[in-house]
Amino acid sequence: MSREVEFKNRDRFVELGITIAALRKMRGMSQEELAEKANISRSNLSAIEAPNMVRGFSLETLYNIADALEIRPGDLLNATLLPTADKAD
Repeated sequence: MSREVEFKNRDRFVELGITIAALRKMRGMSQEELAEKANISRSNLSAIEAPNMVRGFSLETLYNIADALEIRPGDLLNATLLPTADKAD
């Protein structure tokens, strides 16, 4: 299975990575702690969270991260932690 992300999905993966990082920090967890709970490597989590990198990952990884953050996977995908440009102030 290819991990290459289609251009049309790049922003989605970046936003998801930023959301994961924000939730992790809100819960006071280090990357090492979240990675261990999600059963992935810290370097993989770092790549997922990095806004300047786009790395696709499996649904299993998404479910594991969501469980470790104690959030439903759908809520993780729908989380809006950062203001978007189309919202009025």
